[in-house]
Amino acid sequence: MGFLTLISIAVWLAVFTYPDDKLHIIACDVGQGDAILATYGTTQILVDGGPDSSVVSCLGRHMPFWDRQVELLIVTHPQLDHFGGMVDVVRRYNVGQFLWNGQDANTEGWKTLRSELDNRKIPMNQLSSGYKIRYSNLHFDILHPDQDFIGRDINEYSIINTISFGEFDVLLTGDIMPPATDIAAPLVRPVEVLKVPHHGSKNGLTQLFLENAAPGLAVISVGEKNRYGHPSPETLQLLEESGIKILRTDRDGEVEVISDGKSWRFFRGYD
Repeated sequence: MGFLTLISIAVWLAVFTYPDDKLHIIACDVGQGDAILATYGTTQILVDGGPDSSVVSCLGRHMPFWDRQVELLIVTHPQLDHFGGMVDVVRRYNVGQFLWNGQDANTEGWKTLRSELDNRKIPMNQLSSGYKIRYSNLHFDILHPDQDFIGRDINEYSIINTISFGEFDVLLTGDIMPPATDIAAPLVRPVEVLKVPHHGSKNGLTQLFLENAAPGLAVISVGEKNRYGHPSPETLQLLEESGIKILRTDRDGEVEVISDGKSWRFFRGYD
């Protein structure tokens, strides 16, 4: 009887932990920061890691307990609220490759991350416009920055990329801000889901960029009662006037979008 019970438990665990054949995009609830996890089968790609170790809990909820491999870490730009949690990810998981825009930061947090990557001999590669990443049916395309791009602010160099799976597309934008937002806009095509730039700041999303993206869902990764006043009334109004569904991690918690390559649906919170 006990042996049969153990078999039943093992089967139950396998059912609920074995990956399906769909793309899962999770906007992790990491407070005032960005951490977007894409999972497809046994492939995991983390774009930004939030400000602290809370991203590890997000990975634990969405990766099988037996899978300790994260294929790609991508940092859109070297600010703590986008890379801080990656230190713990590198320490707890086997990371295949680290990708970033080539900009370094003279901060202790960034130096710590670079040191952890070096110590574990994790390959580092610079991304720029035109770079393509392929994992079976999962496509990553980098739209910005161009190698020759000149900006004044670190946010202007944020990596903008699409994640495509069949007919389903997601647009990730880091903390991109004008004028770079509109410089990149001509490369943007219609998508189903937009990660709103710069936590919904008024100096992130523009009318042109939004018109080109034309999303059905806008996700704002933002901390509750943050000192910056994010998301701004201007950005919320811009989205609302366009009739776009808005989800926010400060109010809705973790946001997960699941697609089979044709249809898609979203969930909020941890239910």
